[in-house]
Amino acid sequence: MIENGAVLPMFYLPPVDYFTKLNAFKPDVVFEKEEHFPKQTYRNRAVIYSPDGRQTLTVPIIKGSKNHTITRDVKISYDFRWQRLHWMSLQTCYRRSAYFEYYEDDFAPFYQKQPVFLFDYNQELLQLLLRLLKIKAELKFTDTYEAAYPNLTDLRKAFSAKNTVNAEQKAYFQVFEERRGFLENLSIVDLLFNQGPQAVNYL
Repeated sequence: MIENGAVLPMFYLPPVDYFTKLNAFKPDVVFEKEEHFPKQTYRNRAVIYSPDGRQTLTVPIIKGSKNHTITRDVKISYDFRWQRLHWMSLQTCYRRSAYFEYYEDDFAPFYQKQPVFLFDYNQELLQLLLRLLKIKAELKFTDTYEAAYPNLTDLRKAFSAKNTVNAEQKAYFQVFEERRGFLENLSIVDLLFNQGPQAVNYL
């Protein structure tokens, strides 16, 4: 078992602070796969910078039975065209950024294919993000659910989608900052589209 590492949740286009911690603990990072799926978290939502400020993009999930669903078994709903909405939002918000066109072709397929499970979708996106950020991290997963990890830093509840935690991030250029100022701890794509290859140095 890994010691002095961290256990992280699997998020959709995770916030910048997530990658700061992932980068700090790599290669000793384990991703939680067996927990009961908690609602209203970054596991199925991301926050980007729109002309009106923070905009939340939510991946809809199929309502499970009354029993709690294990994270790896949560299925994505395609009852409405959320992928089109997300992709249009990303284009609208970041078309003017320095690097959106540079990465556009990497992200576009994720808004066309329709994977069944949220965890698989998030995992593929994470692998892409790690590659684009040039962070070398092997993806290891939990085999069973453990309430506590004595030898690991437990970050499963460290990131709140409801409360904006002051992560004390230094500012970088954002497309709409002249309207709302610097917004911290947005989705990693905000950093990537604005900073490009320099994003990893920021982390």
